Amino acid sequence: MRVTLADPLALIPGFEQAHREQSARFPRAAPRWQPVHTVYVPADRFGPETVAEWGRDALELLTRHLPGPGSLTRVFGVPEEAAARLHPRIAAKLAAEPVEDLRVDFEDGYGVRPAEEDRDVARAASAVAALHAAGTLPRRWGLRVKSFADGDPGRSLRTLDGFLTGIVERAGRLPEGFVVTFPKVLMQDYLYQFADCLEALERGLGLDGGSLRFEIQVEAAQTLRFLGPDLVASLGGRLSAAHFGVFDYTASCALPPHEQRLDHPACDHARHVMQTAFAGTGVELSDGSLAASPSSGGTRDVHALWSRHAELVGHSLRHGFYQGWDMHPSHLVSRYAAVYDFHLRHHAEFTRRVRAFQERRAAGGGVMDEPATVQAMDTALRRAELALGSP
Repeated sequence: MRVTLADPLALIPGFEQAHREQSARFPRAAPRWQPVHTVYVPADRFGPETVAEWGRDALELLTRHLPGPGSLTRVFGVPEEAAARLHPRIAAKLAAEPVEDLRVDFEDGYGVRPAEEDRDVARAASAVAALHAAGTLPRRWGLRVKSFADGDPGRSLRTLDGFLTGIVERAGRLPEGFVVTFPKVLMQDYLYQFADCLEALERGLGLDGGSLRFEIQVEAAQTLRFLGPDLVASLGGRLSAAHFGVFDYTASCALPPHEQRLDHPACDHARHVMQTAFAGTGVELSDGSLAASPSSGGTRDVHALWSRHAELVGHSLRHGFYQGWDMHPSHLVSRYAAVYDFHLRHHAEFTRRVRAFQERRAAGGGVMDEPATVQAMDTALRRAELALGSP
């Protein structure tokens, strides 16, 4: 083959440096396990039995109000054939691992209690150590501290310090899966200040450097302005996730109270900004919550709550947010029903189409899959495997 350029690489001397920077900023990695939810429990209501109690309450609701597979079809629209497989899977999940990710909340769910917070920090640390000793600490866990935006970073850091110190003293080490949630980040400088404090805590507690990671909450329109891959790089790997806060965010946009909902277009915009800001960086994304519980113990009210919650979970999943907040034991039922249905509904189709592409044959039905679509389907199959175990 004849060419015109004798040495094309000589024309791009900065390529190797740019490619190294690309690899560092946007590492190519297969999907890894991510919890399907984060359960937030106010610190004053948290104890060593909390996780088990949530599981028992959710399982009781399932047994009482979804007595068989047909109920899944009526309440959640799960196809009948799939419902027969999903119902026992949900029951088994609630019995074995009802909570995948736990946050002990010292912020909005707890409030300002200067005379009580130290005591509740010690109690929470003791409860976490007990869960760890019993082998029932969720795979991911941590706390939400108060925001620096409230003007009292000392209280926020004292709580974090006391929580971590208490756990390390009682458990002998920091159990795997810890993360701290940093809310209401209105100024970019707060992130660097908080990261410096985490580094100081690592030194003081004898922890490995970089072991204390944190997730930010996107709860105001101002926060969207400084999100991006440069932020991830500047925090030296400490930023693990970004969680959307629906109520503070919609309030910051001056939406009326009855429009403070996860499926509002303003929330869709914020989520898409988060996606583009952190695409390819390895920073996980999580959606927000439904601040509601069944209005009564009657089946009609429980089903109404489940239907709305599952609708919002489905909205998040369709927008590429595979995690969300759960605020009440009833949410566990609708969370797992919606998540499992989402991952299983197209599983057979995606498997068939990926295999057809790999074998260089038509997928059937006139489908002509692009490589990017095949990659997306392969990723979806991997996410399903991680979320469900073996589909």
